[in-house]
Amino acid sequence: MLAQSFEDLLVWQKAHKYVLNIYRVTKGFPKEEMFGLVNQMRRASASITANIAEGFVRVGQKDKLHFYNISQGSLEETRNFVILSKDLGYISEEDKTVLLGLASEVSRMLNAYCQGLLKHY
Repeated sequence: MLAQSFEDLLVWQKAHKYVLNIYRVTKGFPKEEMFGLVNQMRRASASITANIAEGFVRVGQKDKLHFYNISQGSLEETRNFVILSKDLGYISEEDKTVLLGLASEVSRMLNAYCQGLLKHY
C-alpha cells in the first residue's frame, strides 16, 4: 500500500523513535549543556524527521531527494554528537550502542528509500 502521509513511512517511524531517544538521553545532560550540546542534538535529530516529512510532500524526484539528503546529513550530525556525548561521560555505553544502532537502521532505510525513488522516476 502506498503511504498516504509521511507518518506511514517506515523510515519516518524509525527516525521518530531515534529522535525520541535523543530527547530521552539529553534530559540527563548537565545544565550547562542545555544551550550547547543538548540544543544541537535535539535540533539536528528533529531535522531528520522534519526533512523526511517535507520531502514526502514534494512532487519531483530532485526536490524529494534534496530533503532526504538533508535528513541524512542531520542524521550523521547526531551520530557525531552521540559519540561526543559518550566521550564526555554524558551517556552510557548502552545508550550509545542503542542510539548508533538506531541511526544505522535509519540510514540504511533512508538510503533504500532514495534508491527506490531513483528507480521509480
